[in-house]
Amino acid sequence: MFVKPLKTVGVASLKRYSEKPDPCGNAIIKIMKKRILVAPLNWGLGHAARCIPIINALIALGFEPIIASDGVALTLLQKEFPRLSSVELPSYNITYAKNGKFLKLKLLTDSPKLLKAIKAEKKATKNIIENNNISGIISDNRLGVYSKKVPSVFITHQLKVLSGNTTWFSTKVHENFIKKFNVCWVPDVETGINLSGMLGHPTTFEIPTTYIGPLSRFNKRYGTIVNDIMVLLSGPEPQRTLLENKLLIELRNYEGRVIFVKGIMEKEQTIQIIGNITLYNFMTSKLLEKTINESALIIARSGYTTVMDLAKLNKKAFFVPTPGQFEQEYLAARLTELNLVPSCSQQIFTIDKLQEIENFEGLKSLHFETDFEALFSLF
Repeated sequence: MFVKPLKTVGVASLKRYSEKPDPCGNAIIKIMKKRILVAPLNWGLGHAARCIPIINALIALGFEPIIASDGVALTLLQKEFPRLSSVELPSYNITYAKNGKFLKLKLLTDSPKLLKAIKAEKKATKNIIENNNISGIISDNRLGVYSKKVPSVFITHQLKVLSGNTTWFSTKVHENFIKKFNVCWVPDVETGINLSGMLGHPTTFEIPTTYIGPLSRFNKRYGTIVNDIMVLLSGPEPQRTLLENKLLIELRNYEGRVIFVKGIMEKEQTIQIIGNITLYNFMTSKLLEKTINESALIIARSGYTTVMDLAKLNKKAFFVPTPGQFEQEYLAARLTELNLVPSCSQQIFTIDKLQEIENFEGLKSLHFETDFEALFSLF
């Protein structure tokens, strides 16, 4: 069985109620906290990272979040919220082809395994709901984490799922999964200047949808810039390692200060210094926010969570999309066309490409305040 029993960690998790005086002020009324299952997809760190502000908002508004995921996504959230209960879900075991042009073929051949994992997580979700008094579900791209017994939310920025000449088909398949949920939350603004482009703004989409504004766990801090370049890596293997190796070669003779975050979630944080490069296996949110704010330029994949984070922090960046991943290639190309962020393919990236930064404006915040209280009224 994939599902582990909910394990309570820390004293705070034991208090499953909030206290407030009754209307006459004569006594204390104990109100049980509603448990909300928060389940991000384990596909790199992006889905888990953008759930962090949602989990913080749930806690602030008196709910008890229960974390549900697998792999590095689960590890990240366990490190961020060590006092919350968590449960391990079946893994999708998503990996990429070494050659980007074969990614779609690999995902197609892996689809039976993916469907089997979705079926397994549906069974796991049913078990969690029945045995742990769950009042609602927030699933970030986990297709089988929903229930007819409690309100279920699906988070995605891809209402249109790009896959080349099969975009119509991949979009339709995605829609059929989303229909099983009560509502779809899109982490972007609905009108005007937006971050997701046609991904989050298709011409037609009949499923109930709420645009909740960009999600980021970070805040802009003003201070001294101490790093010339910061590298932020994430995403499935082997492409994460392939880009890591390429960037280490390209940056080894760079004269400025480089902070390199591999995006490998391990039990302990490690720090290694190679010449002018300081390498971390991972950073938790507080240090990551500080380091991004203190860095002049960010080199990263063009994953949507990264785009939201760097927009929130008003950073200059250079994007290297994951080969063959249509979504990242589209976002990188769109932001380059808008003269915000330069980009190029992984194959042709060299350190000289960074000279293009001077001609681009950088990402900017959309200044949208998410009304979490209204969103959570569903539960």
